[in-house]
Amino acid sequence: MSSALSSSTLFARLRALVLPALALGVLAACTPAEPVFRSTDITGADYGRNFRLTDHHGQERTLADFKGKAVTIFFGYTQCPDVCPTALVGMSEVMGLLGADSDRVQVVFVTVDPERDTPELLAEYVPVFDQRFLGMYGTPEQIAAIAKDFRVFYRKSGDLAGHYTIDHSAGTYVFGPDGRLRLYMRHGEEPQVVAADIKALLDGK
Repeated sequence: MSSALSSSTLFARLRALVLPALALGVLAACTPAEPVFRSTDITGADYGRNFRLTDHHGQERTLADFKGKAVTIFFGYTQCPDVCPTALVGMSEVMGLLGADSDRVQVVFVTVDPERDTPELLAEYVPVFDQRFLGMYGTPEQIAAIAKDFRVFYRKSGDLAGHYTIDHSAGTYVFGPDGRLRLYMRHGEEPQVVAADIKALLDGK
């Protein structure tokens, strides 16, 4: 009798341990896996929510104009000696890696040098890297406001009479097709990594 009671008790205890574990396993199997990005995931950030600038075609743009596309935003200037062209070449490679999915990506280049980067100059410079890329400009005040909202640093250095360079933040922000800010990509990231992360966003991750 005592042996039977012990067996029953043991069975009850095992059931109490096993059933919850099985239930958790079923729940985990039904829950979509969280995406694993190689870039910095900043989903939920309370900055960089939108912009209102004019593209190099003369059309005013906001983030809503690109709904359904992943949008990458890089801040730079046309006379930048190395960082800016390197970033744009990198994004051109990313577009190639994405193939047909590249039509669902909008690359945006925001000038931090509105005094020299005229619409005409942006129209000559930005499409050299890819005809689909858009250069954005605004008044110095507009650029300062959007840079502040995106936590982008920039500062003139050298002869301010006209011969100067601009020190500036060099990362790229990426919005998902739903218009949410999702990723921050450091300068110099491998195009394969960037393409994979953007593809994950396009696939609804």
